[in-house]
Amino acid sequence: MRRREFIAGLGGAAAWPVVARAQQPGRLVIGYMEAGLLDTAPDRAAEVRRGLAETGYVEGRNVEIEYRWGEDHYDRLPALADDLVRRRVAVIIALTTRVALAAKAATKSIPIAFSSGADPVDSGLVASLNRPGGNLTGFYSLIDAVQGKRLKLLHDMVPNASLFAYLDSRPPVGTFRLFLQRQLDEMRVAADTLGVRLLILYASEPSELDAAFATLVREGCGGLILSGAAFFGNHFDQLAALATRHRVPAIYTARRSVQAGGLVSYGTDFPDMYRRVGGYAGRILKGEKPADLPVQQITKIDLVINLKTAKALGLTIPETLLATADEVIQ
Repeated sequence: MRRREFIAGLGGAAAWPVVARAQQPGRLVIGYMEAGLLDTAPDRAAEVRRGLAETGYVEGRNVEIEYRWGEDHYDRLPALADDLVRRRVAVIIALTTRVALAAKAATKSIPIAFSSGADPVDSGLVASLNRPGGNLTGFYSLIDAVQGKRLKLLHDMVPNASLFAYLDSRPPVGTFRLFLQRQLDEMRVAADTLGVRLLILYASEPSELDAAFATLVREGCGGLILSGAAFFGNHFDQLAALATRHRVPAIYTARRSVQAGGLVSYGTDFPDMYRRVGGYAGRILKGEKPADLPVQQITKIDLVINLKTAKALGLTIPETLLATADEVIQ
């Protein structure tokens, strides 16, 4: 979806990198923050709005939403969070751990509903899952726990491959380095179990993705596994296009990558998580306190396979995988 189409869908209210509008008297105002790109956000924002609507809050009718995107510049997040605090929004919706941490640093009073791919206690978002305390609550998925399974699934599809590439991001020191290190550790254990080798590659900018693919092709990698870094989710369409161009079997963390032409995904039902974050924000608007709303883990994991892509790559997908897939795209 092009930016102008998304803006039209918001009633002409959006503009990069901050979306601001005159507040309508009597309407609550919600802050919405993402680290990524406006162009890749419509589906996530739509699910959040769906969750809000399920609790009775509809944008343009009884609530307004102030949208903020970091445009892949994580250093912008503190300023964006501070701006929402200055606007005295009723609640902040923060998608991903780094966004939630920026929002938490900006306010101790405005409620925050978050989504996270890391353990919220380990990352410092909340004190405990059942009784979060403070002004934050939300939903999380343990991405690192299924990384080894992704390698196993890809190996089942390309059983003759002995070398696989693992594409990671370069996070700052601290929580996020630990988060991605756990994923890498899971991958190494799985590789040892399967008797295959891993080529570790890094990319934190769109321009680095081309170089990463050139390297894995040159090294003769039989497949590619993406880490759970939010950066890759923000560039899912570019990654799927590069995998198609270089004829590389790749496994992703989210369904939409397969819908964009990727081979296979295995991961959290992210649309459901975003919808539920919106629902929590709605409950907070109705008067519930974040400290009393338990942080919940999204446990449903979806396996999605694109048979059209498999055929283009000359792969035969095992019937056992097709039988267990949650969705098969013909």
